[in-house]
Amino acid sequence: MNKRILWASLKTLMGLSLLLTLTSLSFSHSYAASSPSINQAFLQASHETDVPVPLLQALCYMEGRLSMHGGTPSIDQGYGCMHLVKSKKQDTLDQAAQDLHVSSAQLRSDLATNIRGGADILRQDALKLSATHTLPGTLSGWADAIALYSNATTHSTAQMYVDETYRILRQGFQARADNQELVTLAPQNVTFTHLGTNSLATATIPAGCSSDTNVEYPGAIDCIVSPTTFDCNVVSNGSPCTYESASRPSSYSISDIVIHDIEGTAQDGLNVFQDPNSGVSIHYVVGGDGTVYQLLHEKDIAYQAGNYWYNQHTIGIEHAGFDATGYQWYNATEYLASAKLVAYLLNKYHIPLEHDHIVSHGTIPAPTLGTTPNHEDPGPYWLWPYYFNLIQQQGVAAAPTSNKANVVTVDPATGQAPYGTNGTETSANFNFFTLYTSGSTASSIIPNPDNGSAIGVTSNVEARISYVYTSKVTDPAGTGDTLYQIWYGEQDPSFTPAHTAHAKQVWLAVPAGSAVESTISGANAHVIKLTGKGSKAIQVSGRPTTSNSYYIGDAPIGATFVSAYSIVEDGTSKLWYEINYNHRQAFVPASAVTIVS
Repeated sequence: MNKRILWASLKTLMGLSLLLTLTSLSFSHSYAASSPSINQAFLQASHETDVPVPLLQALCYMEGRLSMHGGTPSIDQGYGCMHLVKSKKQDTLDQAAQDLHVSSAQLRSDLATNIRGGADILRQDALKLSATHTLPGTLSGWADAIALYSNATTHSTAQMYVDETYRILRQGFQARADNQELVTLAPQNVTFTHLGTNSLATATIPAGCSSDTNVEYPGAIDCIVSPTTFDCNVVSNGSPCTYESASRPSSYSISDIVIHDIEGTAQDGLNVFQDPNSGVSIHYVVGGDGTVYQLLHEKDIAYQAGNYWYNQHTIGIEHAGFDATGYQWYNATEYLASAKLVAYLLNKYHIPLEHDHIVSHGTIPAPTLGTTPNHEDPGPYWLWPYYFNLIQQQGVAAAPTSNKANVVTVDPATGQAPYGTNGTETSANFNFFTLYTSGSTASSIIPNPDNGSAIGVTSNVEARISYVYTSKVTDPAGTGDTLYQIWYGEQDPSFTPAHTAHAKQVWLAVPAGSAVESTISGANAHVIKLTGKGSKAIQVSGRPTTSNSYYIGDAPIGATFVSAYSIVEDGTSKLWYEINYNHRQAFVPASAVTIVS
């Protein structure tokens, strides 16, 4: 999804320990100093509106995990833990601002105000639906108001939203807000059956989901959209559409799986993917409770990767969560459900189990300079080693490995298991690894056009990606890290044209015990060196396609990279090598490549 650049105020980051501290503290700053505690905020909002405290707690937990996400909106433009929406279809954010006599900016950034705003909208929705213009007397009586609050445009999506709210109410929870304050919702004795017919937002899109057998992945909820409304090969010229029908893998090979996060809940994602005006699509959505929803047939091309070549050759999976606060979202249930789905896809399409074929959205390059940067999700809290282990437990063998000198792969303890209780993560599960200008963590971090963002992907690498190193040292600054000198496509804001990457020698800091040396995963993986005539740098492309439009950077002759695979350009006989160019993948022509090992 389209990620905003977060944490723009972090001008200088002095190493991973600071990143971890900022990760856990940054989002609380916007409200902790000036607002009441979150528990007081629930009480105040309930006192003002007569919306029950347990209902406010459940919605704030379900929609935002008690977090404001640094003011970043969800996929369907909902802000804060109460998901106040400002979009073309709905504007509960400005409505709440008007009712409370506060600014929209305050509702987007201040947790207590956001809770008050959500309570105000819930109250208005309940009164609107009541024949007697009175509020419900029981928690069960709020179901239709909750459905209207969801902004769902199909009955099935609204029903799922309300079901999840009442599940949380019945189960209860204990969780910490951004400022580490503990919020406790005691289990509620509440029952709920079915919604009325007048609790849906108004929209003209087809009905959404059903539980049937018309899906490819067994057990998935059928939310497959109608081709007459969504298929760009079917709808009339000029009409909105979200995907292209195809006959993959005969028309295009399916070589990769793309892991996304929604920047919101599963319901947020369904609201967008069931809207033909959104222009985006996905094959599968995995909710935080492990429910899998299928939105497109696997043979069809989803508009999901931010790079059309990857769209043609991948299957996309969205996950409930926010990349910047993934530790509040990703849990054992969601990981396991996703691992089972991916195991099914790997077996079906003969895709190897390794990170160059099960890719992050954040490791996919933008195809052109004009579309740089691409996305960042699922971010530093997606636990790749843990995830791959779960996939292996479904009976899928790991990709074969081979010994290659001077190769390093980060395989950190932070990525091997959730640190929290009951399969939940903590902020300490952060596992992006920082790059420095010289062989010490006391040196500066390489240039970062994300303005120092700790979740940006221009000055770090993620777990289970391999790089060739040309030198290594034990950190002179005394951290115990080992620093590896690697070739990396550095993006300096001063480069011309903008967003061009130039491969340079930089230093990757890896904590003790977190590096695997001299091993490459993948049957077709190689160490390669760039070669050519003269001293002209080799151009690097954002997709394996012959066109000057796709050049996104360069690398000097003699630079060495890990290449997980080679691929023949669609419709030609031209061979390209994929390389781990920076945090992202990229491609170089075989004519510029010499295989080292």
